Amino acid sequence: MNRKPIFDTLRRLLGRPFRQSEVVALDDAIDASLDPHPQPRRTESPHAVGEAGLELIRRFEGCARKRADGLIEAYPDPGTGAAPWTIGWGATGPDIGPGTVWTQQQCDDRLSQDLARHAREVAEAVQDAPTSQAQFDALTSFHYNTGAIRRATLLRLHRAGRFEEAADEFSRWTRAGGRVLNGLVRRRAAEELLYRSG
Repeated sequence: MNRKPIFDTLRRLLGRPFRQSEVVALDDAIDASLDPHPQPRRTESPHAVGEAGLELIRRFEGCARKRADGLIEAYPDPGTGAAPWTIGWGATGPDIGPGTVWTQQQCDDRLSQDLARHAREVAEAVQDAPTSQAQFDALTSFHYNTGAIRRATLLRLHRAGRFEEAADEFSRWTRAGGRVLNGLVRRRAAEELLYRSG
């Protein structure tokens, strides 16, 4: 069946080109009208961090600086020895500085909020590129740690479907304060491994 006239008509009615997800949805709808038992072309890309991603982020962020009274205090960036100050599961921001102290529940709640925001930013950056849960988790961990998803060559390669080359990019992000940190080398290796597993 020639679908071009259908797509051309819909494109004119919308007044814009289709996004890839819309093309897939329309193809599936046409297939369904022709075949009562169609196979979906692909599943939607994830928009939330999975268990593997959460475990990786928790493992590398840790919930450091627990005091004897059970509260958790902020600490300086290991790369700079100063700002940005960090607390709990890697939380940073204008509300965190020397002397900031949180409960474990505050740390856990902030992790949930920050993960949701970072996952949303990764989903927006990835757009319609086919993305497995493992790839999404690795990209979210990378972004959670660096905040660099939109400017990283890693994203451009992923969106182009050049997954092997994208995976090689993780190892380029191991510096903080101008020097290579062993913790970042280990984290990028774990993110790359997770990315490749998908």
